[in-house]
Amino acid sequence: MSLPPLVEPADELTLDEVRRYSRHLIIPDVGMDGQKRLKNARVLVIGAGGLGSPALMYLAAAGVGTLGVVDFDTVDESNLQRQIIHGQSDVGRSKAESAKESVAEVNPYVRVVVHDERLDNDNVLRIFEQYDLIVDGTDNFATRYMVNDACVLLGKPYVWGSIYRFDGQASVFWAEHGPCYRCLYPEPPPPGMVPSCAEGGVLGVLCASVGSIQVTEAIKLLTGIGEPLLGRLMLYDALEMGYRTLDVRKDPDCAICGENPTVTELIDYEEFCGAITDEAAEAVVDSTISVLQLEEWLKERDEGARDFELIDVREPNEREINRIPGSILIPKGDFQTGEALAKLPSDKPSVFYCKVGGRSAEVLAIAKGAGFADAVHVGGGVSAWVNQVDPSQPAY
Repeated sequence: MSLPPLVEPADELTLDEVRRYSRHLIIPDVGMDGQKRLKNARVLVIGAGGLGSPALMYLAAAGVGTLGVVDFDTVDESNLQRQIIHGQSDVGRSKAESAKESVAEVNPYVRVVVHDERLDNDNVLRIFEQYDLIVDGTDNFATRYMVNDACVLLGKPYVWGSIYRFDGQASVFWAEHGPCYRCLYPEPPPPGMVPSCAEGGVLGVLCASVGSIQVTEAIKLLTGIGEPLLGRLMLYDALEMGYRTLDVRKDPDCAICGENPTVTELIDYEEFCGAITDEAAEAVVDSTISVLQLEEWLKERDEGARDFELIDVREPNEREINRIPGSILIPKGDFQTGEALAKLPSDKPSVFYCKVGGRSAEVLAIAKGAGFADAVHVGGGVSAWVNQVDPSQPAY
């Protein structure tokens, strides 16, 4: 459905701004009035990462007058495959500050507000209050639910996007006019069921495809043109090059925007979403070793003083990037089907590792449940191994 413009127009455009935005001004649907509204708009982009990079650059190029960027992370070389707002010289720098400089280069008429901090319950309402619209470029469920709930409590619209490997999703959530994120996803997926982009990967250019859709939706909302994705979920399959949309209805029983809401303030989102299952959390107690302990264990194994099986539970393509020497590969999926349990030795303990420890914790729970009481897992996984023991290997 069509909605009125989200913001009022600015008083005027300067001569330089008219020259810069001339290709917008000659579009009847945008015109001088729409461009003035963009100039007067305040948009917050959460994350200067895969989705936030194209979103920030195109919002800036479009002439959004005030852009906020919230990101507490620093630029890593593995980001550069998709986070195009950063360059090689930005590695190690604050993502928010790096993004600010890039935006200034794209459009010096845009004011950039840097929030170089982790978005959490203590600051999210204060930060969101300063903006007309939120563009969500987060990559974890806990933050997504927090963003949704904060927007509902403040009456703010937000444009959501999600990416994974070759698949993208996008929608507009605005509880005052349609469904919110909880209407679409009332509950988070079980811990460990949905791998992150860091675990499963993402095609770099997919970020541009979904990020540009988010910017298109933001411009439509700010200027009051077209039909926004409110009440619709757009699905994009890059491999098949196909787009389709699904209708999303407002849930009268929604926990936060329904007729009788049970969520009336911000909650503990980490607990709500859960990083790992309760079984895994219980399994790792007193059954976790550090990479430094593992290094000692491997030396003792080489000397014949200790015996154990070191098992990599990642996927084969991850193992091609880096690995802990002396390990064998049995992917997590084989444990979930039960196939891998027959491969575990009964006469010596098994030591599991993955990228950072989440998947190996889930595998540990399965192994302990099957009677392998002496099994342990490596906290921090191969990422910690590369950082603390063998920096000659690449990280990812």
